[in-house]
Amino acid sequence: MRPNRNRLLASLRADELAPLHSHLRDVPIRQGQLLEERGQRVDAVYFPQSGLISLIVEMPEDETIEVGMVGSEGAIGINVGLGSRIASVTALVQVSGTASKISASRFRSVAAQSPHIQELLVRYNEMQLGQIQQTAACNALHDVGSRLSRWLLQTSDRTDSDTIPFTREFLGKMLGVRRGTVSAVAAGFETAGLIETHRGVIKLVDRDGLKKQTCYCYEFLRKQVDRLVPKQ
Repeated sequence: MRPNRNRLLASLRADELAPLHSHLRDVPIRQGQLLEERGQRVDAVYFPQSGLISLIVEMPEDETIEVGMVGSEGAIGINVGLGSRIASVTALVQVSGTASKISASRFRSVAAQSPHIQELLVRYNEMQLGQIQQTAACNALHDVGSRLSRWLLQTSDRTDSDTIPFTREFLGKMLGVRRGTVSAVAAGFETAGLIETHRGVIKLVDRDGLKKQTCYCYEFLRKQVDRLVPKQ
């Protein structure tokens, strides 16, 4: 394994990390890959070192919406350490990268022996539940411009990049709106000099300007993450 960029793993003391370390292996995660599927058994825990994973809910009408995202600050499948075995959301890789992977059974066994890891899992679960609730409220109550700017800033924060490889069709699905709506809002952002768009790529040009467009939810969600796992 390379040095940890994952903030959850980096927050553990050496003696707490040691039982996990020999069982963690670095694996590539690729855009479009399902790491877990809603309603299915969780077989592994992933600690992203780079890349981005969307937490999505799929509806019977063949529609999807994003309810959260995970980058190097968090983990996928970590609730198995609290006894959960079934995924409550679908975890879909949106930006390729790498992750440190461990089997669910091994992680559950190690977590059961460490009160500190148990405490960390409870706090992470609370943070992720809060993220899902806040994102759901934002999607229901705030205008598309505010939501799009929030999403762009969150994605940039988690990938440490101002260049985001996404299409407007994808953005529409994640925000729960039509592609044409996203295109119109994105065009307004581009005219204002906030972003630049190219085929399959959005580049953030003016972060401060985007922050003025976004809602309270961006800072609320950012501070939640930083409280749990401060940057090293």
